[in-house]
Amino acid sequence: MQIAIDDIKVKRRARQQEGDIEPLMDSMRRYGLLNPVIVNSRNILIAGARRLEAAKRLGWHTISATVLDSMDKVTELEIEIEENTQRANLTEQELLSAYTRLERIKNPNIFVRIWRAIVNFFKRIFALKY
Repeated sequence: MQIAIDDIKVKRRARQQEGDIEPLMDSMRRYGLLNPVIVNSRNILIAGARRLEAAKRLGWHTISATVLDSMDKVTELEIEIEENTQRANLTEQELLSAYTRLERIKNPNIFVRIWRAIVNFFKRIFALKY
């Protein structure tokens, strides 16, 4: 669900320092918001302060949000803590492997490019006949 950013209220947060928001802003500019912020039924932010701040700085007027109802303050704080601690960064080997795959996809070898050209040629011919 989309919520007006101005309607979201930010109260006391577990995270005291936002850190560098620029890389997150670059990601959101390029790919959009990958994970919605979480608010309660009164539009009080539970999780996603950095995403919300990045959206504000990008000039967005609305943001995708998950609304969780019927929670007490303990559950809300547990969710905030959980969301900020239960992620695992990629290992160096996983990151290297992913970037290697990305490079191969972006810059395929000559045989892959020829094969794709042949496939696309026949797709166009087939599409024109039918």
